[in-house]
Amino acid sequence: MSRSRSPLALSVGIAAAAVAAPLVLAGPAHAADAAVKAQQGANGGEFTVIPLKFSVDAGGRTCTVDADLYRPTTVDKDHKAPAVLTTNGFGGSKADGSTDATAKAFAERGYVALAYSGLGFGKSGCPISLDAPEFDGRAASHLVDFLAGTRAADNGTKANFVSTDKAGDPRVGMIGGSYGGAIQLATAAQDQRVDALVPLITWNDLAYSLDPNNTAQSGELGGVSSDTPGAYKHQWTNGFFLIGEAQGLLHPSLDPSRLGDSGCLHFVAGACETKRLLDQKRYPADRTAEMLAYARGVSPVSYLDRVKAPTLLVQGQADTLFNLNEATATYETLKKQGTEAKMVWQSWGHSGGMTDPASGELNLGEGNLETSYVGKRILAWFDRYLQKKGDVDTGPDLAYYRDWKPGPDAYATAQRLPALSQKLYLSGDGKLVDDRAKVARGSREYRNWLIPTSHSESSLAGIIGLGDPAPRDTEGTYLGWTSEPLTEATDVVGAPKATLKVVSPKAERVQNSGDAADQLVLFAKLYDVAPDGTKTLVHRLVAPARVPDVTREFTVTLPGIVHRYEKGHRLQFVIAASDDAYYGNRGVKPVTVTHEPSDTGVLQLPVVE
Repeated sequence: MSRSRSPLALSVGIAAAAVAAPLVLAGPAHAADAAVKAQQGANGGEFTVIPLKFSVDAGGRTCTVDADLYRPTTVDKDHKAPAVLTTNGFGGSKADGSTDATAKAFAERGYVALAYSGLGFGKSGCPISLDAPEFDGRAASHLVDFLAGTRAADNGTKANFVSTDKAGDPRVGMIGGSYGGAIQLATAAQDQRVDALVPLITWNDLAYSLDPNNTAQSGELGGVSSDTPGAYKHQWTNGFFLIGEAQGLLHPSLDPSRLGDSGCLHFVAGACETKRLLDQKRYPADRTAEMLAYARGVSPVSYLDRVKAPTLLVQGQADTLFNLNEATATYETLKKQGTEAKMVWQSWGHSGGMTDPASGELNLGEGNLETSYVGKRILAWFDRYLQKKGDVDTGPDLAYYRDWKPGPDAYATAQRLPALSQKLYLSGDGKLVDDRAKVARGSREYRNWLIPTSHSESSLAGIIGLGDPAPRDTEGTYLGWTSEPLTEATDVVGAPKATLKVVSPKAERVQNSGDAADQLVLFAKLYDVAPDGTKTLVHRLVAPARVPDVTREFTVTLPGIVHRYEKGHRLQFVIAASDDAYYGNRGVKPVTVTHEPSDTGVLQLPVVE
């Protein structure tokens, strides 16, 4: 971001970029409906688009939801069809490219589609609640009522041509990405009538997404959740906050119900207070518990036990906002409780990674549902659970994109998540070795500065069209351990783990201060080092860890990756003192790592054949 740009200009720029970059049903035609002309989709199916508005009760407020009904011309009360409900990503609306394209894609394939602007976006009312079930989930449930034919739109339009499982229970699925992904889980938790979900690139726990701690993840909630706050992901968080607050500039005639609480223009009080606490860079115990409780309360982690709808999770490998670990946490929870769930790790996410659609990647704007791997999986999912075609194969439990095998063989499949199958040991001479007996005794030290000294990414660079410098670490502020050149290609698929022990007397003296901000923070990551010395930080992913007790061994779970380390390349494991995309340590904290064969750090990798 250019430092010369004003906050106002930056707000508008980010919001406009997000909107530019980021899936209806009527009875007898009303006068306004009669003027609507049929459109023909790229696949030949014709449909009409009818704008509708709904007054809904959500979170104790009454507000209007702005929607468009996409009705196939072949569908009527005697020829019913299942429905697909979709909404926008953060900062978008019913009219943005992805939401509109998704609705059209399914309408031209014979589904009734209802696309709507989420609460606080486009021309829909109510403040932004971060997809809280009692707000956004409740509002979407009103739209399910409409699809069921049990309530009308504000203009009197009713739906009498959606397939039903029984009276008042429509055959309805949901699809959408990011903010439009979490709303599906929130809706299904509120309304058991939803039959199928396809959440793309969305979160499991916003406390982890915005303030990740990749250690101490063994609490009652499990998954990615930690009872200790992590390192504030300030670039992503501030970018989205600006997008939300800029809604009044983008839509100057907003519904008064959009006004927020507690000093924020367009956010509910809980979201506003959480952002304010994060900005203070402090984590006093009472306020931290409040912040974590709110962030989790609006996240799937807190209500997945109520989600029974079959769920196809699609997550992006190139995603520093919502990484693969979040989808994995949701997937494992759903499977454990008996909810039908499968998962696809595609190439693209919030951090880019979109490839040529011909290589098998979904691009709804290109209309490639039938020709992309992910598109075919989505169509099969809806065929099975909305069309009720019991003989349709919905595919394996896990599929993942391999960028080293472009074309029709890009996706590999598995019936379970790869296990941690290879161990490497941290040696005192800076090597990663495959046997404890090869560990050299020794110790090395690094220390943080008062300013960030490592760079992994500029989180918003892609959104606002700026370049991003290569990842880097400043000498003396990190430690690295590097393997010998690999004798064969090695494929890592999943989330590596590192078990570490560090010595930091200064951190030990203050870690029980009552403010978690005094605890030691480090950033773990994996590089791929080519024979010529060029280093690649895989998808620019890092694992912030706020160590609750430096006198004890701790485990860091790194973000999941799908990466081939080619023959002759070396694997490098790094722990760094800071990262400029995050807030980290308070005060200078020297850190020492010691090694001996019987007591050293261990890196575990999920390697597949």
